Amino acid sequence: MVKVDDIRVFIPSKDYEVSKSFYQALGFEMDHVTDDLSLFQNGESSFFLQKFYNEDLAKNLMLQLSVVDINDAFETISNLDGFDIKYQPIKSEPWGQVVYLWGPSGELWHVTEFSNK
Repeated sequence: MVKVDDIRVFIPSKDYEVSKSFYQALGFEMDHVTDDLSLFQNGESSFFLQKFYNEDLAKNLMLQLSVVDINDAFETISNLDGFDIKYQPIKSEPWGQVVYLWGPSGELWHVTEFSNK
């Protein structure tokens, strides 16, 4: 059996520079990998942003970002300026709270604080 210690998604970007700025404004640190690929990290979580765009892929891509404090996350999201994004208010669910955030390429983030961590 293969033992897995991490999994990373490759997120497409419609405008690579805008997406890099968006994720940095959201609180991720960026490391340059190649001219077409960057690694973003926050704590133990990370993902790749690629200079590649496919509309069908981007608009069907959903990711879940688990946060410690949904109110802090919502404040950060609602204060993002200069990005073509949309988001919904905090929604309560039986398992916790969530903010739906569509990134600059159409990717959908489920920003989630679980009730029972």
